[in-house]
Amino acid sequence: MIYETIEEFVDALPDFQALAGLDLGTKTIGVAVSDSLLTAATPLETIKRKKFSTDAARLQDIIAERHLGGIVLGLPRNMDGSEGPRCQSTRAFARNLAQLVDIPIGFWDERLSTVAAEKALLEADTTRKRRAEVIDHVAAGYILQGVLDRIRHIKADG
Repeated sequence: MIYETIEEFVDALPDFQALAGLDLGTKTIGVAVSDSLLTAATPLETIKRKKFSTDAARLQDIIAERHLGGIVLGLPRNMDGSEGPRCQSTRAFARNLAQLVDIPIGFWDERLSTVAAEKALLEADTTRKRRAEVIDHVAAGYILQGVLDRIRHIKADG
């Protein structure tokens, strides 16, 4: 099931199951996972995109291996908040994935997540080659950490 708001997504989550955050690119999918207490996001891997069925099979393996309770996809809105072709592509990916997995799927505004990841990697003095290898799953970590922080606020307020 796909949830448009993070609040609806949080309500649908099972207790004590980790989440995955995805940074969907045209050539790669960055994947990060949380712990089961939903406190910290950890970059996991970058999937080189081939075709949807192959990409989805790898995601299904990760869901099973890590006993994930939900997936958050970074939604690449334009800087003015509008949605362009990349958002449409992300939503289509979510619809297709929702037909294959039985866990909640949500979206998170990912504006500037890749910029933040790049800045962190530069500050860590990472080589250009290494940055290219890890940027996508580090960006997924930023997306997922944003969601985890929001979940904490929602649970504290509710």
